[in-house]
Amino acid sequence: MAFMRRMAGSHICSELCGSILNLRMYSSRVDWKQLRPMILKRIKNRTKDYPIKRMIPVAQEVVRAREILTEGVSILLRAVPVHSCKFCPEIHVGEMAHQMKTCHGFKRMVKDRPHQWGPGGLNNILVPVEAFHQEHMFQEEIRHDQRFDFTRVPAVLELCHQAGAELPEGLLYRRDELCTAAEANNQNPAPLLSSELRLVGQRTLEAWERLRLGVTKLLLVYPSKVCENCSEVHVGISGHKARMCGVFKFEGWRGKHKWKKAGVDDLVPQKIVWHQRPHDPPILVDSGRDYYGHAPAVVELCVQVGARASPKYNCMMKEHGLAPPVQRDQAT
Repeated sequence: MAFMRRMAGSHICSELCGSILNLRMYSSRVDWKQLRPMILKRIKNRTKDYPIKRMIPVAQEVVRAREILTEGVSILLRAVPVHSCKFCPEIHVGEMAHQMKTCHGFKRMVKDRPHQWGPGGLNNILVPVEAFHQEHMFQEEIRHDQRFDFTRVPAVLELCHQAGAELPEGLLYRRDELCTAAEANNQNPAPLLSSELRLVGQRTLEAWERLRLGVTKLLLVYPSKVCENCSEVHVGISGHKARMCGVFKFEGWRGKHKWKKAGVDDLVPQKIVWHQRPHDPPILVDSGRDYYGHAPAVVELCVQVGARASPKYNCMMKEHGLAPPVQRDQAT
């Protein structure tokens, strides 16, 4: 028995020693001078695979949908009034702006204040999101001292450009905004019939869905970054080095961005607004805030002219929800 125990013990020791000897020993001393050319060569070879040919039609469809969306919203703004608060980003789509006290001010230093409404425009519905324009996605990182050497273009068009879409001349540098804010108000109603406005609204709504679906597909292939502390977007493998983040400038990192993976809502913001249902009062008030629904600004604008929204917005819009209770002073 003792002999067998000694034999088993020696066998276990030999197995343990053999496993320890077979382990790889990693050293912290790495010669980066030899690895750098290999890394750069690998990155250079990777650029041959882009742009992906199968994604070029998707990028072209996104460009066309964006053009239809911009044109349709510009037409609808002549018929449907849009109100924009002077002190916060909130807007209201409809004839009469709501009276809910939801204004938090420009620097979010106050809350529960009434809004100061003014005429809204195209940029209030389609929030502009810009990014640095680069020739290709594997270009070198933009340093802080190079931030004025690169042009700022719409982030969606920059994504389509890197995906291989052929953009018309001047489209990258054109600013999508109305000439005057008065064109967005209902002081000069559009000379279109209700049936024509309904067709324009339905076409605009379909372009909105195609745009978001196409951007979602492109983001699965082409990486984009967004800052966690601000709304800065960068289309490319890694974020730029420009110190433009104004949230933590007083701290140690001196305005550097904290990048994370961007989503479709970062490149195409929905701009959620209050939705006014047929059984809601003409003016939305604070007492019915829990009963009112919400909708993206583009969807609400199209629904106002008779377009039919997708069923996926029914829960957000509370189409079949209860009406707010009638106040006694309103009933009398």
